[in-house]
This record gives sequence, structure tokens and C-alpha cells, in this order.
Amino acid sequence: MQSMEEQLKELRALAAPRARNRFTETGIPRVAMVQGKIPEHELSAVYDPMVNLILQGSKSMTIGDRTLHYCPANYFVMSVDLPAVGTVWPSASGEPYLAVALTLQPAVLAALIADLPKPAASGKSGEAGFSVAAVTEDLMDAWVRMLRLMERPADIAALAPVYEREILYRVLQGPQGAMLRDIAMPDSALGRISLAIQWIRRDFAQPLRVEALAQKAAMSVSAFHRHFKAVTALSPVQYQKRIRLLQARTLLVVGGQSVTRAAFEVGYESATQFSREYARAFGLPPGRDAQQLMAKYAAPER
Repeated sequence: MQSMEEQLKELRALAAPRARNRFTETGIPRVAMVQGKIPEHELSAVYDPMVNLILQGSKSMTIGDRTLHYCPANYFVMSVDLPAVGTVWPSASGEPYLAVALTLQPAVLAALIADLPKPAASGKSGEAGFSVAAVTEDLMDAWVRMLRLMERPADIAALAPVYEREILYRVLQGPQGAMLRDIAMPDSALGRISLAIQWIRRDFAQPLRVEALAQKAAMSVSAFHRHFKAVTALSPVQYQKRIRLLQARTLLVVGGQSVTRAAFEVGYESATQFSREYARAFGLPPGRDAQQLMAKYAAPER
């Protein structure tokens, strides 16, 4: 097996010529990559469940009141849809940020877990819905073989599912294994919170009734609050607010909508309250923030 530095070198050689400063498809199902400076409004987003491996540079992810930093020495796992603010940096020697990600699909995880021996009870289930862990040579090796498929597209249909299972298997073996097992089990607390997150995302513009969500999740209101905060680092109301503000930012920057229309479309009844909460979240009033972002990224890289 290659050393970890050799693995990283090959991964960079495979990804760098193809990746852009936006979500870049690889041709491999659920595998994408990105390179360089990424527009701020794209880094402040609702992130899909994923395994994210940085090949060059570093990144921070702020979710609620928690900020995690990671670099090529570790990888990031997000098990549920979470509103987060990301920041990326080039390497110390100036090479652009470069990363690959595998979007998690509970059905694929569940099929893999069903084929594995049941782990010994640890007495503790994965609580948080996101974490960082040290990368291993075995995990990197699976990623190398996965990205090599970009050069052999005829092999993707046969081999990508095998390499995807291996990547997931290596993550299951690590400290985040309990978290991944939980999202594949709908009856686990994390599985039920994941369903509640889907309900909030689907109806984010509607008034939030926490009692109804708790009932759907088969939890008491207090238990629902406790588990939701543990998984997302946010309360249900804070989660909905982040979703609304992120969607409004997209409407302003990409859709060119007015502040008032964007506010009402995402569920605010008061444009003044919307502007106040928007400025608190993004540092500028919505109109100025949108103008600044559109001007800054009018000529995208590469």
C-alpha cells in the first residue's frame, strides 16, 4: 500500500485538473469535488449528509455554536442535513483548497450494515450529527481507487458501489461508526431527528409546531429538544430560522428578488424582523449583502 503522502499526492493529481470552485460532478454516483476559493453564499448553506475529505488546504465548519477545523490529516462526517457556515483556506505553501465528498445515502448504509456482524454494545450511541476524525491509510486507499474511476468511466457501474461500501466500511470502523449506524436505523434517536429535520426543511416557510414534531418523532417535547440540540447544535426554532435565512440569501443573490419579497417567501411576516435577523446572521443587511456578493463573484474563477 502507498504511504499516506503518496495517496494524497495521487488524489490531488486525479482531482485537481477536473475540480472547479463550485460543486463539480465526477461522473461517479454521489462523489463530487471542489477546488479553490468558493463564493461565501455557497459556503453558508444547508449541507447534505456526507463524508468530506480534504486533499489540500483546510476548512472550518460552524454549526450552531460549534466550529470544527479539519485538513488533509482528518475527514469530516455530517450525518443529517445541517445549516452550516464553511470557510476554506489554501495550503501553507499557497496551493488552492481541494476536497472530495461522498454524499451519504441511508439505504446504502443500511444494506452494508446488514451484512456486517452486530457490534458489541458500547452503552453509548452516537449523539452529535457531525464530527471530525483522523484519516487512515485504509480509508485513503479506498478513496484513491474510487477517484481512479474518473480515468476509467467504463468501470464505474461495476466498481463504484464496491468502493463506496469500502469507504463507508472504513468510516464505520472509526470513531464515527456509531453515528453512521444510527442514521441507517429509523427507530434510533438520530434516525427520528433526521426525519424531523426533513419535515422542517420541507415546510420551512410554515409556522413551526415543536409539539407536533415531537409527536411525529415519538418523543416527549423535552426529549425531542434535547436530542435535536445534541444532533444539530441548534434548537428546532433556530434550525428553521437558519434554513429560512439561507434560502432567502439564495433568493436575493441568485434569484435577484427584493428584500421584502424574499422575506415573505421564506415565511417571515415582518420584513423589519427579517432584515434584523439576516444582518445578525451574515453581518450585513440583506440588500447590501446581496449586492456585495454579486459584485464579488460576478467573474467566477476558472
